[in-house]
Amino acid sequence: DNINRMCLEKRAFYRAVSGLHASITIHLSANYPIQESKTPFLVNSAEWGPNLTLFNQRFDPETTNGEGPYWLKNLYFVYLLELRALAKAAPYLRKQTYFTGRSEEDTETLLAVHQLLDVIESFPQHFDETTMFSRGADANALKVEFREHFKNITRVMDCVTCDKCKLWGKLQTRGLGTALKILFSGSFDNIRADKLPSINKTLHLTRNEIVSLFNGFGKISTSIQQLQRFRDLYQTAGAGTTNQDEKQRRSIFP
Repeated sequence: DNINRMCLEKRAFYRAVSGLHASITIHLSANYPIQESKTPFLVNSAEWGPNLTLFNQRFDPETTNGEGPYWLKNLYFVYLLELRALAKAAPYLRKQTYFTGRSEEDTETLLAVHQLLDVIESFPQHFDETTMFSRGADANALKVEFREHFKNITRVMDCVTCDKCKLWGKLQTRGLGTALKILFSGSFDNIRADKLPSINKTLHLTRNEIVSLFNGFGKISTSIQQLQRFRDLYQTAGAGTTNQDEKQRRSIFP
């Protein structure tokens, strides 16, 4: 009810952050220590895999006050948002030099980036950002407010004690921030009547922003793949179960 009373821009911001959180939760559920290492000298010998119980606890409507399926829908929302940002910045990203330190990998990386952008551009209008931040002074105030909110999220990441969690959390957060920068920094827009805004020649992204944008989008994409994996696990586990179990499975997934 509260989110329905928000303006369009605030709803979009909430859904983007919620989708990011859902992505991280799915990763945790999909790569969970199923069995601890039997030998203290072999730290990485533990068995890891999907934890259906944990996934159910995090997204079942009964344990999330009915919010779980909505959070999963927000995962698709942030996926489309970042997809649109990549499409919009595609001309800029194609001109960049991708240096890995190995000439063969440099060529492969550049080819992979071009192929990815070609696929993304093959279907237009993933997300229409032109309907947002179009109310003059109020729009500018909202942008400042959102920028501060996003800074607070990055500060929260600094408090995470797990180094690996902090690394990937900050990378995904910066990736989303870079996508928002591409979409909603008006100086980067070149409006054309027949299409959505395209990137302006004045756009500048740092190396870290580009790395975060691609890797963050990769994490979101992997989350959607893992979501399908959990669907399959539910179907496998649901063989021979009651109609109530099937009804529960259908209520979780959007």
